[in-house]
Amino acid sequence: MTNIPDRPTLDGIEDRWAARWDTDGTYDFDATAVRADVFSIDTPPPTVSGSLHVGHVFSYTHTDTIARYQRMAGKSVFYPMGWDDNGLPTERRVQAYYGVRCDPSVPYEAGFEPPFRGDPPKKHQAIPVSRPNFLELCDELVEIDEELFERLFRRLGLSVDWSLKYATIDERSRRVSQRAFLRNVARGEAYTQEAPTLWDIDFRTAVAQAEIVDRNRPGAYHKIAFAKSDGSGSIEIDTTRPELLAACVALVAHPDDERFQPHFGTTVRVPIYGQEVEVRAHELAQPDKGTGIAMICTFGDTTDVTWWRELALDMRVIIGRDGRILPDTPAGVDATAYAEIVGKYPNQAQKIVVDALTESGELIGDIRTIDHDVKFYERGERPLEVVTSRQWYIRNGGKDTDLRAALVGRSGDVTWHPEHMRHRYENWVEGLNSDWLVSRQRFFGVPIPVWYRLDDAGEPMYDTPLVPDESILPIDPSTDVPDGFTADQRDQPGGFAGDPDIFDTWATSSLTPEIAGLWEEAGADLFDRVFPFDMRPQGHDIIRTWLFSTMTRSHHEFDVAPWKHAALSGWILDPDRKKMGKSTGNAQTPEGMLEQFGTDAVRYWSASGRPGVDTTFSEDQMKVGRKLANKLLNVSKFVLSVEPDDGSGVDMDASLALTVTDPIDRSMLAKLDAVIVEASTGYDNFDYARALERTESFFWWFCDNYVELVKNRAYEAMGPDAAASARRALREALSSIQRLFAPILPFATEEAWNWWNESSVHAQSWPLPVGLDGDAALIDAAIDALTLVRRAKSEAKVSQRADVDSVTITAPGALRAALEAGRADLAAAGSIAEITIVEGGAGDSLTCDVVIASTGAG
Repeated sequence: MTNIPDRPTLDGIEDRWAARWDTDGTYDFDATAVRADVFSIDTPPPTVSGSLHVGHVFSYTHTDTIARYQRMAGKSVFYPMGWDDNGLPTERRVQAYYGVRCDPSVPYEAGFEPPFRGDPPKKHQAIPVSRPNFLELCDELVEIDEELFERLFRRLGLSVDWSLKYATIDERSRRVSQRAFLRNVARGEAYTQEAPTLWDIDFRTAVAQAEIVDRNRPGAYHKIAFAKSDGSGSIEIDTTRPELLAACVALVAHPDDERFQPHFGTTVRVPIYGQEVEVRAHELAQPDKGTGIAMICTFGDTTDVTWWRELALDMRVIIGRDGRILPDTPAGVDATAYAEIVGKYPNQAQKIVVDALTESGELIGDIRTIDHDVKFYERGERPLEVVTSRQWYIRNGGKDTDLRAALVGRSGDVTWHPEHMRHRYENWVEGLNSDWLVSRQRFFGVPIPVWYRLDDAGEPMYDTPLVPDESILPIDPSTDVPDGFTADQRDQPGGFAGDPDIFDTWATSSLTPEIAGLWEEAGADLFDRVFPFDMRPQGHDIIRTWLFSTMTRSHHEFDVAPWKHAALSGWILDPDRKKMGKSTGNAQTPEGMLEQFGTDAVRYWSASGRPGVDTTFSEDQMKVGRKLANKLLNVSKFVLSVEPDDGSGVDMDASLALTVTDPIDRSMLAKLDAVIVEASTGYDNFDYARALERTESFFWWFCDNYVELVKNRAYEAMGPDAAASARRALREALSSIQRLFAPILPFATEEAWNWWNESSVHAQSWPLPVGLDGDAALIDAAIDALTLVRRAKSEAKVSQRADVDSVTITAPGALRAALEAGRADLAAAGSIAEITIVEGGAGDSLTCDVVIASTGAG
């Protein structure tokens, strides 16, 4: 027992044990394990864009508790870590960190040095750099961020096998991503088309349905008169976007709306711009919205797209990819009037159009302000526009009812924790109205691996894309050349052109099981031993994106769900019950709290949050966690310090049944058996919070009651056999308690475990019930009596060590045997000279008449 320190402390243990685990390979995955012996985790790769926040600590702790439990339960745990380092977040960070912006027209500059690194001057303007230079800076910065992320995750005690790292932009990820996509193309699950697309004008990229959020914004209704072409009057419409009048292609009302039925099939003249458009009928028109009739423009929103497609209308596109009004006058539109808005942003064009309507008398009444929901890209700052562009899509059931039903059905192949999260998934899939847009007009990402043959006029032949052989992946079509062509044929008539786009970050992240599991990688046989994965941990807010996209890719490629269990974490809320995060501006970085309270204390707070439930950030809970970890060290020191007087030690290999003979000790172990069963059930059901709750409750009972009750006997106050029973029971309980806490408090448990063991607690087996013949309720009567004696001493304002002349216990006859079994321990623990047991009372309640020595108090 020479390993027990004089003053146990939590300070400094994290670095020491993290280094030891790394050196010893404590968490290394056994690459020879068969599938039945493996527990595989599809770890969420955090977005590498600056810093981790408290939400990461919260959710990754949840995953780690399950990983640690499964490892102790005998599984070889496949627990990789990835970094999601491509896409818009990285590009934005690179732009801010280096003071550059990507311009593909700029030539590459070898040895390029950015204007600054991380510390921008007060006044600066981003300089344009080539795409290769920009990508080099992206690689440089994500490497820095990844090192910081790994350092913090190690400090958090994640039991990741750090040899299993990947990044979503590394060569393997690019190869897997391109391979999966080419197979989607070959099977007809991926396709390209020119179509109206939701577009972020600042990022200059298309946006998928899952990335769209509604934000409430002020707007205004403008009532505008459209004159009937036959001069018979006018039709008034309400619109919040009068700037789109030049893009108007029809008016639309509900087919059952009697007010407008006489007008269906007739035409009206668009104010200011003069084009004639037809009045049409469609069931999506809302009779109770505005005047009941709307104008259809190409395009103001996604409903316009639906009307345009289903009514086979003309197209008059006026907003470009930069968000400005296009220079070419649409067919039928008055060129002079249109010239007034060319080059303007929509808000600027709206003022010009409203002024013109006012002057012409076609603006009816006052402008009415409203608040309404407007669609934004989740990372964007300006409303989305709808522009026409060529994009790649993967079929996800948005347009195919059979596929949609199959993907809804996949939810039944997964066990959800908590169960109600299944409905979020199903509701999302059932509400889809478009396929998954996977192409992005950005720079830092996995290139879409296709080229297009150019016709004699130099136009791409999109219907027959040129694809590479899988054996040469990954490729970059902007630099690589397809078979049968030479480099000088690039962008030449009769030659070829590379697809300029990259994959959406979710298109790569949707393949994390394949990337981490080395799917079809040369010389690797890992995939079949980890797939389908056992667990997908993630936040409930990205069910519609990461979870669903992963399910879609697995359904297409393997015809199975990619995991057996989906474990969802909730959000962190601030004291005002608002979500904490980068987007809300109230995120807390974890370094300070880890330093202030210690890792185990922060993990304790995290693990107290139930699966899928939003949890309030609480430093008070962290203080409780630190108190718990400290108490574990202190009670471990006490239990391990109680040895026989002859120094022979406690023989943990001796028969437990023959050593633990006292019924009080057996009663305690029976209670512990029940806790082990409940904690195990909690972890088996991915409910780490329940496991912690039961373990913690027993631990404090053990420290405050059982230890206090038997410690005198353990010191041989009642003979060697009685002492041996107490000492062995104390150590048996301590062994189980340390292992029960190990998934939550990995550092404190490792510290205390190594005081009396040579190997890591995290390499031990999960505790099992000892199964001795003991009555779990037996000890309660002695504990209740001791509690009453303590209370009497407190009320008498004397020390708990004060002698007691006598205690008369009045209790039902059913409790007499239990009290007799604990009589000696009770007398020693309470310093009681004489105990009298009198039958009386009912149920399981008892009373004590306590006479304290010298004071005579009772």
